[in-house]
Amino acid sequence: MTVKVHTRVAQPPRRPVLTGREHEMRSSTWTAGERGNARPSDLERGAQVLGRVIFGGYFIYSGLRHFADRQAMIAYAKAKGVVWPKVAVLGTGAMLVVGGVSVLTGVKPKVGASLVTTFLAGVTPMMHDYWNVADESRRANELVNFTKNLGLLGGAALAAALADRHRRQAA
Repeated sequence: MTVKVHTRVAQPPRRPVLTGREHEMRSSTWTAGERGNARPSDLERGAQVLGRVIFGGYFIYSGLRHFADRQAMIAYAKAKGVVWPKVAVLGTGAMLVVGGVSVLTGVKPKVGASLVTTFLAGVTPMMHDYWNVADESRRANELVNFTKNLGLLGGAALAAALADRHRRQAA
């Protein structure tokens, strides 16, 4: 009977090969898949709660203003050429309140953020059409409201897209 014994010969350490991708972070303890399933930190949870309160609260307030100041808003909508201004003002007010409450409480946040996104996408170009305003001060005011709504639209779209992801992480 023959016994074969394999021995390792000491080899000099190999020099690393540069690939041009050294800037990419590599870690054996953390991958994107593992991070996606991780629970959010206390700071992340606090930021989410604060963001929900501020963002959702803003839309609740705006929606309630649609009801409290409905006569002025109906007159403004009529001046902008809205077909059924009373229905539009009350309907969009309801969208804002329901969407804001949903975002604030975290109950069906994707639906709530989608309601807010839909409101902003429809209202922004119609009600804040600064390009059609001749008076410089009114044009500046409409431009401010137009760009504000664009920022809010981006935030609402992001909230709608991330709602399910954050819900899965917290579970």
